[in-house]
Amino acid sequence: MIIESRAYARAGLLGNPSDGYFGKTISIIVRNFGAHVSLYQTPELCIEARDQDLNIFRNMSELVESVNLVGYYGGERLIKATIKKFNEYCAQCGHRLDNKNFTIRFHTSIPRQVGLAGSSAIITATMRALMQFYNVKIPLEIMPNVVLSVETEELGINAGLQDRVIQSYEGCVYMDFDQKIMNKKSHGQYERIDTSLLPMLYIAYKTDLGKISGKVLNDIRSRYEKGDEVVISTLKRIAACAEEGKQALLNRDWSRLGELINENFDLRRKIMNISPSNIELVETARRCGASAKFTGSGGSIIGTYEDDDMLNRLVIELKKIKARVIKPYIS
Repeated sequence: MIIESRAYARAGLLGNPSDGYFGKTISIIVRNFGAHVSLYQTPELCIEARDQDLNIFRNMSELVESVNLVGYYGGERLIKATIKKFNEYCAQCGHRLDNKNFTIRFHTSIPRQVGLAGSSAIITATMRALMQFYNVKIPLEIMPNVVLSVETEELGINAGLQDRVIQSYEGCVYMDFDQKIMNKKSHGQYERIDTSLLPMLYIAYKTDLGKISGKVLNDIRSRYEKGDEVVISTLKRIAACAEEGKQALLNRDWSRLGELINENFDLRRKIMNISPSNIELVETARRCGASAKFTGSGGSIIGTYEDDDMLNRLVIELKKIKARVIKPYIS
């Protein structure tokens, strides 16, 4: 029997990057892109290498292009680290795993390193396949913690729970990572939001703007831990944008939601060095009348728009700066 599992891209609607700092966020799943894992029983444990993991190139230019796109590590390390953490989780929880092996392969359509959570999607899909293969259930509220541990503990990637929560729960989710809640439960308070409350949303991304989010956020982490008052107060206000955004959604106050989306980015800009190309992405969308902020660490944006005419303007103007516009498929 071949086990097939999937996890989808995500977009942070409000609150990021406060999730790693006891903040609040709202995220949506983006089913336009996903990671797909296939797993089946075999005599030995085998991880099939994808093209980006192979070390054979037509020439030096292709090697350089590969490194620029995916760095020095492909998806294989994500799979290995996930298997290791799954094994450790099962041992800690007293789950005895059947003595059987498997072959696993993955494919992803999520654009690389543009803030759509491609890495955590691969990990989540792999974890789901392993759970099904070994008949192990990880509680839904705990699943994001296990996925996060793969990145933070095994791979040394600076990350928060937001991506892993939305990829586990899917749909649209409001997340509260208040320190008291986290200390008591070891996870946040997660509340599903009816996707019918969402306004018209667009996502735009430029594949040449990708950055590894852990590297992008490392400076904020260092300043936060040193007690930088500007960083701390700004992150608190970013978290408040998510809290106010939840109420705006419940009230169907989409104008206010757009204002909060814009404020979220403007606040982030105060505490992060953002490249001119990324700023151009946001400002181009705003000149069309849409709201705009990063979906994650940069390279893609999300925002609200009013009607089809505005969406057409977004498509035309963003194409001029080599950005693609999509309407996110959420449900």
